[in-house]
Amino acid sequence: MIKILLVDDDEDDYIITREIIEEIPARNYSLDWASSFNEALRIIAEKKHDVYLIDYRLGAHDGLELIQEAIASGSTSPLILLTGQSDLEIDEKAMRMGASDYLVKGAISPYDLERSIRYSIEHAKNIAEIQKLNSELEQRVMDRTQELGEAIKKLEGSNRSLFAAQQEIKKALQKEKELNELKSRFVTIASHEFRTPLSTILSSASLISRYKTLEEDDKRQKHVNRIKSAVNNLTGILNDFLSLSRIEEGKIYNVPTTFDLENFAAEVVDEMQSYIKVGQQIYYQHLGLNSPVTLDKQLLKNILLNLLSNASKYSGEGKNIYLFTEITPNQIKVKVKDEGIGIPETDQAHLFTLFFRAQNASNCEGTGLGLHIVKRYVDIMNGSLSFQSKLDQGTTFTIELPKNL
Repeated sequence: MIKILLVDDDEDDYIITREIIEEIPARNYSLDWASSFNEALRIIAEKKHDVYLIDYRLGAHDGLELIQEAIASGSTSPLILLTGQSDLEIDEKAMRMGASDYLVKGAISPYDLERSIRYSIEHAKNIAEIQKLNSELEQRVMDRTQELGEAIKKLEGSNRSLFAAQQEIKKALQKEKELNELKSRFVTIASHEFRTPLSTILSSASLISRYKTLEEDDKRQKHVNRIKSAVNNLTGILNDFLSLSRIEEGKIYNVPTTFDLENFAAEVVDEMQSYIKVGQQIYYQHLGLNSPVTLDKQLLKNILLNLLSNASKYSGEGKNIYLFTEITPNQIKVKVKDEGIGIPETDQAHLFTLFFRAQNASNCEGTGLGLHIVKRYVDIMNGSLSFQSKLDQGTTFTIELPKNL
């Protein structure tokens, strides 16, 4: 049961909204009504509803004021603004204040309302997840602060020299500073990277409802593809954050199994072919021995998918991507080569740093986590990771892993 509160001073609008909701198929809703600004604030403060539909005209007040006060008082449920006519300025102002969506009364269909409610609730869940992660980071900062206090007490009670004590304190303070910077960068990057695909989903979902004829099927499909791409992007971002969290908590282990490397790599290439840009092609070649290898198959797959995805992302349409595997008596080599934008020399020393992005990658989506995670995975597998890159000519990543028969 999804609980909805309609805030509108016109009872006729309440009756119309109720009838629209009753026409929504396969959904279970309950609709309550608040007819005044003050009554709405009181009910919203009780936090008993999943979503709020707020009319722009509310007597001496307006819906924007209500949205502003509701958010200021701690409301986290989505707020959808309703107006009598389409007004871009009001729409943009509502979004800046924190509204989840904007609908025009009189033009709302059951489909439009159901979509808006569903996407608004999903958006609120994603924001709540970001806040949860932020809270966890704050807890880690508090834990670090406590560790710092304990370290200072130990130093005060020890017989070590003043210089050694000062060095320990400096290290602890530097760790504290780095963790605070990490928290700030995480919140900034997460908020930005989530906002872009969510905005794409909302705008495309809104536009789809305008194309109702068979002749407009291509336009509908275009926005469906945009939504699918945005969802895949969101999934990738969440997977990166979750992978990083599991690595930091020591929950990623090296679990080797024996398998055929050439067949495995070919399967990964086939899986990636549908995700690369138009005109791009991945070419695979195996060199050296054809003996089976004993490695962590899932970690190696994650590494290859990440490197091949980056090769596609940072290369133009029509460019080639190359994957090479090689088995020698002592080791296994994996190379991923692209013909992309390359990495500036000034950025190469920081490439595997957490949240780092090269100067020429600002126009490409990304969190700066991928290569850091790849490096950590390679370390867990007791291997080494290196690269060569020239600006506007491409980049080659080389992984060397021990061969266990």
